[in-house]
Formats: sequence, C-alpha cells, structure tokens
Amino acid sequence: MKRSEIYFGILRIPFDALAIGGALLLAYFFRTKNIDLLPGVQLLDVATTLPDHNTFFRTFVIPTVFLFIAIAAFLKLYRIRITFGFFRELSRIGLSVVLWIGLIVGWYFLVRKQLFYSRILLLHATFFAGLFVTLGRIFLTLLQRALLKRGIGVRTVLSLGSQALPKAVSRTLERDPRYKYLGHVSSFVSFTSTPDLILHTDPNSSEDTNRLIDFCRSHQIGYAFLPPVLIDVPHLLSVYRFGAVPVLRFHPTPLDGWGAVYKRVADICIALPFLLLLSPLFLLIALAIKCDSPGPVFYRSKRVGQRKSGGTKYQYTSILKFRSMIEHADHEKEYLQTQSHRTDGPLFKVKNDPRVTRVGKFLRRFSLDELPQLWNVLKGDLSLVGPRPHLPEEVARYTDFQRRVFAVKPGITGLAQISGRSDLKFEDEVRFDLQYIEEWSPWLDLFIFWRTVWVVLRGKGAD
Repeated sequence: MKRSEIYFGILRIPFDALAIGGALLLAYFFRTKNIDLLPGVQLLDVATTLPDHNTFFRTFVIPTVFLFIAIAAFLKLYRIRITFGFFRELSRIGLSVVLWIGLIVGWYFLVRKQLFYSRILLLHATFFAGLFVTLGRIFLTLLQRALLKRGIGVRTVLSLGSQALPKAVSRTLERDPRYKYLGHVSSFVSFTSTPDLILHTDPNSSEDTNRLIDFCRSHQIGYAFLPPVLIDVPHLLSVYRFGAVPVLRFHPTPLDGWGAVYKRVADICIALPFLLLLSPLFLLIALAIKCDSPGPVFYRSKRVGQRKSGGTKYQYTSILKFRSMIEHADHEKEYLQTQSHRTDGPLFKVKNDPRVTRVGKFLRRFSLDELPQLWNVLKGDLSLVGPRPHLPEEVARYTDFQRRVFAVKPGITGLAQISGRSDLKFEDEVRFDLQYIEEWSPWLDLFIFWRTVWVVLRGKGAD
C-alpha cells in the first residue's frame, strides 16, 4: 500500500465532514434570510421558529455530519486504494446524500413525531451536500493525479511468465498514470528491480509458482495472476467463496438471477399492450393472406431454444409467423438447397425464393410476418430481444463454439438483426449474438428495440 493512498483515503473524511457541515450552515443561513434557490418551494414551507445558530450547530449539524460519514463508510467511499472511476464514485455520493436526508426525515417523523424545522432548509441542504462533497472529491482526485504525474504514489508493475502479457492489459498499464509498467520477464530470478506488483501470466501448481508466491510474501510485493482462458471476458468474473476459500467464478451471461426476472417482466409489459394495439393490423394481414393464396393464415415452425440448465439438451419451441410462402413450402425446400446464398454456415436462405407469395414479399420486407411471435413472447417461449432461433437441422451443424448462443432465451430481434439482418455472414451473426449474451443490460435491450424500428422501416437486408 502506497503511503499517498493512505493519506488520500484519510483526507476524504475531514473533506466530507466540512462539506456536510458547510452545506447545513449555508442552508440555515439561506432560510434565516428567506433566500430561496427553488422558486415556489418557500410558499410550501411549514417552518416553525428556527433554533438559534449555536443550538442548530450543536444539536443538528454535528450529529448529522457523523451520520453522513457513517453512511459513506458503509458504502465504501473511504476505502484506501488508488482512485477509481469518477462516475462510479459520483453515484455512491448521490446515494449517500439520499440515504442521509432520508434518515434525517425519518428520525423526525417516526421518532420525534414532528416535522423538521423547515422543508426548504432540507432541500437546500440536500443540494449543497451533494455539490460540496462532489467538489471535495474532484479536488482530491485532481491533486492525487497531479502527484501521480510527478511519480508520487505510482505503483510499479512487472509481468512474469512464459506467456506475454495480453496487449489490452499492457496498453492499460502504459497509459494509466497510476501505474508504471516495468516490462515482462520469463522468470522471477531474472529481474533486478523490485516492483510493487507482479502480474503472473501463466500460474499453475508447479514449484516455480510456489517459489514466486513465497518470494512476493517475503518481500512485501503484491501478487496477482491473469486467468488466460477468461481474459476476454473480465466483466463476467467474480470472486465466490466455498466457506473461507475464495475461487474465481465465471458467469456465462449477466442474464441470470434478477437479470432474468427483469427481462421476463419487461417482455410481458411490452408484448401484451403491443398485441392489443396491433390486433386490427393482424386482421388486415390475415385477410390479405387468405385473398392472395390458399392455405392457413399462420405458419408454425419448430425451432431450437435455450439450452436446459445443467444439461446438454435444448428446449424446443414452436414459433408463430404469418404465412409468407405457398402452402406446403417445406416440402420443396430440399430442391432449393443448392440455391442457398448462405454458404458460409449452416443457415438456409434463398434470394428471391420462388415459394414466397406476393403478400409474403411485402410482409418479409418490413418483418410483419414476425409479429405473431409476440404471442410466443407472452407465453415465455421467446424474448423480445435475443439471438434468433434456428431450425433443428441447422443447429445440428453448429460447432461447439457456435452453440454458446443457446445460453439465453432466443428473441424476435437482436444485435445481429440491427447490424445487417440476412446480409450478415453467419460467423458475424454468432459474434454479435455472443456479444449480446456477454454484455447484456436493460439499456442494451432498449437500444436494440429502438434500432429495430428503424431497420425494419428501411427494409434493408430482409429476405
């Protein structure tokens, strides 16, 4: 641990105390002078006679300053370490201020059975507290970075092992002012300078690794290792404990636990109203299909869904589409196999497919044939966003790497669909699907859903 890190970690406490105390005193001053930064709020104030300045400072400011420091400490805002991301710290400051003011209001309302002295004072205090604490952290961060540029507090890092350090890691170490990268050596007996941290690129249970760890322990050098197999997915790694023993755990996707719950709730909340709103359009499409060619209105297709948890079997689903081809089109598929323009993978796609009806061409151009799949979403067979489900005979030709797309529930649209639709090579489609699976977030779903509207309206890449 660098001494400068300890100093800056400790300095955050008095800076926060001064910020909170100053925010409360300034809010008290504004209230006594009837200064209102929020027009209209003053009219709703229910202030009784305010306590005098000394009483306010002694009975309110001092206790609430300690309360904020306790909350900030609970949220790990005083951890002694190298400065982390500003926006991450800013979000924790905001949460601390909200909890702080919430506990103050709760104390007066639930325990003392009365309202606070003044609503406007609390509103001003909340604003000033967030502002002053943030400004204090910005000052400390800028000061710490200025010292880092002068070499004060910089951590020296050495990578070691038969494998070279991944370029993404070495670039980060070379650009980040918090570190000074000393380079790479093949064994710990070949370096001359003593670093603050050693990054081991190929750890194993050999005697050399044990000797390296003992060397780091005896010389107070930090030791870290890079899991080479999982170096490309660091955001999916977490520390898990079996009793007191920590292990590095890999999560195939963030779409697990509460992520899956959120996604299912969002699917229902979006699919149900869309089904109701689009019901008149469904009727018009059904009439057009019946008038254009003989056969049923809907077409059911058996597709491969999500892989069953903990096994090698898959869930199969029958997805619903508006019929866009002639009746019994599947029987003619084998005669068209040689005409498929998707020769780079297992998927079967034919340009200007002769089986597609006149109405079907229009439906496919604007993906209207996919609309009945909203019913599959409501049932839980599909999700609104996810990898597209494919036919069993196509999936049978997947490689083990390509089968990773079955980690999540398939969807009506996805990252691949907004990135090229049928114009994509199959390997690119898999790459986009895996990117979605590994980087899923609610915001990514919203982005894909929004982009899908524009892609569909343009009609580019439809088949």
